[in-house]
Amino acid sequence: MLEYAALYAAIWICFHFGSGYLAHRLPQRILSALPLVNDTYAWERNGKAYEWIGVRSWKDRLPEAGAFYPEGFSKRRLQGRDAAYLEQFVLETSRAECSHWLTWGLSLTFFAWNPWSIGVVMLIYGAIVNIPFILIQRYNRCRLTRTLRILDRQIRRSHPNVQIPDSE
Repeated sequence: MLEYAALYAAIWICFHFGSGYLAHRLPQRILSALPLVNDTYAWERNGKAYEWIGVRSWKDRLPEAGAFYPEGFSKRRLQGRDAAYLEQFVLETSRAECSHWLTWGLSLTFFAWNPWSIGVVMLIYGAIVNIPFILIQRYNRCRLTRTLRILDRQIRRSHPNVQIPDSE
């Protein structure tokens, strides 16, 4: 039994690091085209749904591995307030969310070589481990997008004669 636990732990570690690496290497044009990690939904209510479930109170207690890979992007703290940095941060929340969806999706592979009960346990484990991170990325993206809209309005008000391309 202990051998299986060690094997499953090793597989999950490979899934996490492999998904993270794949998402890290994913070109921006492909990442930006993924609807699951880029669309916003009415039920999110601009991030209010995530506040209702308390994401703000526990999100900083979980690890953040955005800078794990070379040229990675840490999402632990804001490092700037300009629009270009915030737009990059939004993209990186999509990248992190994509990584966690992929990791969770890989839990389905356990059904291919295990009894269905083990597959179910691994699917549940994948949900427990990845959903909190998915929620954090979606919450942060809602907040950042709202901030970018505010910045855009401020620029348009202070420079009414300057043509600013829409960022959406």
